[in-house]
Amino acid sequence: MTIGGIRAGALAIALAAGALVALAPPPARAGAQLEEQLAPSVVAGLQRAIADNPVPTDYGNKPALRPWIDEMSRRLASRMSDARARDDFVATVHYEATRAGLDPQLVLGVIQHESNFRKYAISSADARGYMQVMPFWSRLIGASEHNLFNLRTNLRYGCVILRHYLDAESGDLFRALGRYNGSLGRPEYPSAVIATMNRHWLFGSASAPNPPGAASSIAAR
Repeated sequence: MTIGGIRAGALAIALAAGALVALAPPPARAGAQLEEQLAPSVVAGLQRAIADNPVPTDYGNKPALRPWIDEMSRRLASRMSDARARDDFVATVHYEATRAGLDPQLVLGVIQHESNFRKYAISSADARGYMQVMPFWSRLIGASEHNLFNLRTNLRYGCVILRHYLDAESGDLFRALGRYNGSLGRPEYPSAVIATMNRHWLFGSASAPNPPGAASSIAAR
């Protein structure tokens, strides 16, 4: 039997394939972030920045922070069903972002755009985890045993790397995001991350201050 010139069997296969594609998780979006030659002083600074410093056990219960965590956790409910895991994730994002001098809401925008909150996401360039960290970073500034799929390790590396790019670009957030994605000079990635942050993650005044230059970079584009 044919339908519009297409055999029924072939049509069924095509429909099934389309359904599988629709159900498949979106691909990780990290670009080909470039491995650069870093000065020894920069390497030493980055090594200090990723040094283990766990999230304080009571961090998420601070009165000034609790409303932000509750709201971000609510917004993540469709992606993470376990409430305790969501709270831990959101508190870790806030801790690691502010520790690096980044806006936690910007970091949530990066995570959504990079991995769509998938812990074990791997890109075609082999970037890994929530913030799609390239493995060469563990060799450059960390240790081979660092597990980039571990929540705190991944967020620690991702936030430190983005901070490094922001400093290297004198506070220009668009250029820093472009370097993070390996697409420096192209507007698509930074524009998408900022749009995602503005659309999904802005919340009152409970966020950390914007990193130096971030507000002016956003406003200027």
